[in-house]
Amino acid sequence: MISFGDYKSRASQYITFIDSEFYPDYLDEAKTIYSSVIEQFTELADLASSSADLLRSITSKPNPSRTQLLRVFRKYVSPDTSVEMLKVKKKISNIIADYGHRFRTLEEVKANLASRPKPDEALMAILMEYKSRGQKGYELTEAFFLWFESSFGSEYLIQGPVRAGRDVMLNEVLKDWDAKTPADILISRNHETPLVIGFARYDSDRGGSQEDDRTGGNRDKVTDILRYAETYKLPLKVFFLNDGPGLTLGSMWNDYASLENYGKGRVMICTLKMLDERFTRDWLES
Repeated sequence: MISFGDYKSRASQYITFIDSEFYPDYLDEAKTIYSSVIEQFTELADLASSSADLLRSITSKPNPSRTQLLRVFRKYVSPDTSVEMLKVKKKISNIIADYGHRFRTLEEVKANLASRPKPDEALMAILMEYKSRGQKGYELTEAFFLWFESSFGSEYLIQGPVRAGRDVMLNEVLKDWDAKTPADILISRNHETPLVIGFARYDSDRGGSQEDDRTGGNRDKVTDILRYAETYKLPLKVFFLNDGPGLTLGSMWNDYASLENYGKGRVMICTLKMLDERFTRDWLES
């Protein structure tokens, strides 16, 4: 079988481009979605007694408004704190204690809000980037699930979040797997024997230390899964569905080729356009 590394000279022909919206085409949609969010944030700021009080007020709101308001809070008040961090209600008091001294004062926040045009197209464009974050990854996994069901659906069981949804937790599907390891894909035979554990990623851009961290983490996953397969005498393999122009940046392609070689036939890296050539029944059953 042709290895992933062998495709490098033709890499651009095997990359899938998932379309992004052009600026400023999406501003009308951004206004529809975010005008009311910014207005609500301004109203809450007017009622608050401090920036910490504003955060508490936002936290009391139901979702999806709360998450959107937290994104505006991060931009105006606390770029140190991630939205994921702020989402956990029970940690808000600790966040205020640990980071509150770096919050921009409420007076400054209100003055900045008042100085901005209405509607604030710049902020809405930034918030629109959050909306599309992760969507390309969802489209990638959905395309794979559709391809797999068409190619092998009657023979094998495939599990995992087709788009957004809960990951496959290896400690829940593999006997005596201790770590809470999330995966995107699990393919089994006869609803019993696990054959493939898969991880999916779409890279619009990639490089530097993030690239090094990712490939190192992937090698650890491969090592742990193949060791488990050897211990329990399972025909278990590891599959990385990776796509996007980021694969052609830096050393990424070579790093994935090296990872596939490290797996000695038990690891496969594919883009969507390689599936028909590489992701075969022979490999599934090897």
